[in-house]
Amino acid sequence: MRRLLIAGALFALPLPALGQSFDTTTPPPAPDYAEAGAWASRPGAPGAAATVPQGATPAAKVAKVALFYVHPTTFRHAVQWNQDLADAATNAWTDASVIARQASIFNGCCAIYAPRYRQAVARAVGMLDGEGGKAFALAYTDVERAFDAFLKAIGDRPFILAGHSQGGSHLATLLAKRIDGTPLAKRMVAAYVLGYNLSEGDFGTTYRTIKPCDRGTQTGCVVGWNSVTGDADRAMLGGLMQQRFVKLHGEGPGKAVFCVNPLTFDRSKPAAAKSASLGAVPGDPGAGPVAAPVAGKVAAECRDGFLVVDADPALDLKPLPGGSLHFHDMGLFYADIRANASARAAAYLREHRK
Repeated sequence: MRRLLIAGALFALPLPALGQSFDTTTPPPAPDYAEAGAWASRPGAPGAAATVPQGATPAAKVAKVALFYVHPTTFRHAVQWNQDLADAATNAWTDASVIARQASIFNGCCAIYAPRYRQAVARAVGMLDGEGGKAFALAYTDVERAFDAFLKAIGDRPFILAGHSQGGSHLATLLAKRIDGTPLAKRMVAAYVLGYNLSEGDFGTTYRTIKPCDRGTQTGCVVGWNSVTGDADRAMLGGLMQQRFVKLHGEGPGKAVFCVNPLTFDRSKPAAAKSASLGAVPGDPGAGPVAAPVAGKVAAECRDGFLVVDADPALDLKPLPGGSLHFHDMGLFYADIRANASARAAAYLREHRK
């Protein structure tokens, strides 16, 4: 059973040597979310999430909405299944490659809380069972405890959820276990579950009450997409991604992969030309400053459940083998997500004005 397209921000970290055995008996110590070191970002200590690229809209001076962000996979190790939070090198790489480039998108609307967690190692990606599945399960326990600490910290404020890849996987679980059908659903502005294989049929089965986001200012709903190039083998990728849903719910039209176009955030408008793009970050994600987003360089269309992207070569993006633009799921739409999150937050506050 494959857990497809949730590899996360692996980028330049060294791979473990083939044939080495992983330690399955001694997980690293659990983080204490009352401690500052358990957070990559939180109010008063925003860290790399305070990044505002040149030309982006300013960060919010007063944020009435909070953000809970779960980062993708940034951990590679020869023998460990889960990251030790004392691993300073991985923490620094996480901050540079994803906190600055993904979590920062939301500082225009929100107070950002981004936990560090015992993320599953890169080699566990692709596994739902065995030791890899256990590694993902352990990582999720941290995310859920961090969410509890987040709720305690924000009081009765509304919140946005955002996560990519492994982070998206954990948010998908959190939505089902802790939010769907509970009072918390009424406080959720939206959930951006990105780079993860949600299916259309998850709404009504996995999620009994939470709906997909059909419009750009709809609240209490879920957004998701997986970016690919025009020549990607969507039939093959889609078949793999649908396996999770089929295993849980059986064959049927509901297995179709879920896609919302971030250039329109409107399910009735699945395609948009480059003129609609508010700003994509050029270059590969990694260390160093976040480049200024460039407008008008990306067209996109939801097709066969995938977000098929036509990106200007000047953006210098490097797809993964097979045409996946997984590493660019958020950077391609940096300014678009930023504007949408602010619009949804404003809509929620209008709807719930006291």
